[in-house]
Amino acid sequence: MTIRTRFAPSPTGFLHIGGVRTALFNWLLAKRHGGTFVLRIEDTDTERSTKESIDNILEGMSWLGLNADEGPFFQMSRLGGYQVLVQQLMDSGDAYRCYCSRDELASMRKEQKSKGLKPRYDGRCRSRTEPVTGIDPVVRFKTPTSGKVCVRDHVHGEIVFDNAELDDLIILRSDGVPTYNFSVVVDDSEMGITHVVRGDDHLNNTPRQLNIMTALGIEPPEYAHLPMILGPDGSRLSKRHGALNVLSYKEAGYLPEAVLNYIVRLGWSYGDQELFDIDEMINLFDLECVNESAASFDPDKFLWVNEQWLKRVSVQQLGSALIPMLEAEGIDPNDGPSLPEIAEVQRDRVQTLSEMVNKSLFIYNEPEEYAPKAAKQHLTPMALITLQSLQEELTNLDDWGVDSTQNAVETVAEKLDLKMGKVAQPLRVAVTGDSASPGIGQTLALLGREKTLQRLETAIEYIKRLSDL
Repeated sequence: MTIRTRFAPSPTGFLHIGGVRTALFNWLLAKRHGGTFVLRIEDTDTERSTKESIDNILEGMSWLGLNADEGPFFQMSRLGGYQVLVQQLMDSGDAYRCYCSRDELASMRKEQKSKGLKPRYDGRCRSRTEPVTGIDPVVRFKTPTSGKVCVRDHVHGEIVFDNAELDDLIILRSDGVPTYNFSVVVDDSEMGITHVVRGDDHLNNTPRQLNIMTALGIEPPEYAHLPMILGPDGSRLSKRHGALNVLSYKEAGYLPEAVLNYIVRLGWSYGDQELFDIDEMINLFDLECVNESAASFDPDKFLWVNEQWLKRVSVQQLGSALIPMLEAEGIDPNDGPSLPEIAEVQRDRVQTLSEMVNKSLFIYNEPEEYAPKAAKQHLTPMALITLQSLQEELTNLDDWGVDSTQNAVETVAEKLDLKMGKVAQPLRVAVTGDSASPGIGQTLALLGREKTLQRLETAIEYIKRLSDL
């Protein structure tokens, strides 16, 4: 059997952490077994589905590298096929038109609640044969009133549902658009899906879908319902926990490798291993290793994983990722050293690409003013001779690089009989505007000769003006 999996998001919102995990597990299962990964957009909720959400889903999948082998397919382009099969169920007596009005249904639920019963459709239209004037009917599936449905799940094991607890669900709305529980059955069958991997919030839908499959003579796929993802406080994951649009992590400077690496560990594990590249995930992923208990989203751990991946990927990849982020700051990436050079210097000092950008802005922007605390401590009249000595030493350098500039600073420290910090810190504040930057040789090499000497001159004039006050 060739394994065929699918990711079938509803375009009623952005692609978030839970959706990415579902997509990733389906993608890994297909890749592990040489199968096919299908992308299907379930857009039958016409009131809430938006093009913006569709574009976000497609862009997020592309950024993460979770490319589909087939699709994307859109359910709204397949309406005719659903309607044919609904008619087939009606012809076989497994479905019927329901003419209940909103008021009638509301009254029914109110009466059930007053009697302490579970609100559910009571099947009153099963025996109706005449249409009701002024009502556009829906079509309901005639759920068996007895017997049981057994769901065999790779994560939860065998789960048995009683048909008596299931009501007659709507399978076709009055406008001719199918509902989720019907369209998903038809699509999975016609697309040859062999394994349905989805969140366990869908587990209660599965017996309903299995009953529809039985009525249509469809062989059911294998199921794996993934555990819920909880926030650090144990409640359901939400935006306040960091369950953001996945592209917001791109904007925040997370690497796609880190996103996938962190998300694969939400409900799946391989011993104590924490870091996985994509090939390792493919080779090791197994549904039998998915945990039944809920996973916990930890923003700090996520950040740590990203930090590790900044050190693992190539500086060329980091440099390419920096381009749009620098441009968003109004900076021309070509107006400075090579971006891989910046990445090499900065990647051990940051946790995200956005932090790398922020800590590299000094390369492109001359300080408009010095950080008050840093200037008060380091740009003092006593530092004037130090900066002038550095200016002279650096001006006379034949070669400008990390080692040569570092040696120049050390030479000045030795000449003035000062500790390295007493020389490097005033220089650092002079050229960056603050007291924190990479090593002084790296900082000067990134800035280059012209910018360094120009900023040194500005700092010297600043101290002179202070001395005149």
